[in-house]
Amino acid sequence: MQLIKDSFDSNNAPEPVGAYPHSRRVGNLLFLSGVGPRVRNSNKIPGVEMDKKGKVISYDIEKQCVSVFNNIKSILEDSGSHWENIIDVTVFLTNMKSDFKIYNKVYSDFFKDNKPCRTTVEILSLPTPINIELKVIAIID
Repeated sequence: MQLIKDSFDSNNAPEPVGAYPHSRRVGNLLFLSGVGPRVRNSNKIPGVEMDKKGKVISYDIEKQCVSVFNNIKSILEDSGSHWENIIDVTVFLTNMKSDFKIYNKVYSDFFKDNKPCRTTVEILSLPTPINIELKVIAIID
């Protein structure tokens, strides 16, 4: 069996912050690179308020969650898959104590019908001033 090893970049999701594709297909599996809540073609992060020096003043984890999930949907669709085909999710949060309850509620709303395997970990920081990032594996029909 020959494995397909295509990489995809979405025209709708935020640009990667490094030298990597949005997703990569191997066989019928689609692996998404880490995806955050940033907005395409800008440095805007929904729910994040910064001062004039670029320091985060406040953030709204619910808005970030909704944005990151929508970015995931865009990448999946642009790569030939869809939300219902997600089989595994790794979630990185920067503040588990403050944000887990809200994140878990938004997650439950988005994953009502499809319940992929999930791991949630707390990390010190992410490469941009975001508070959530997802790593996803999905199936391509």
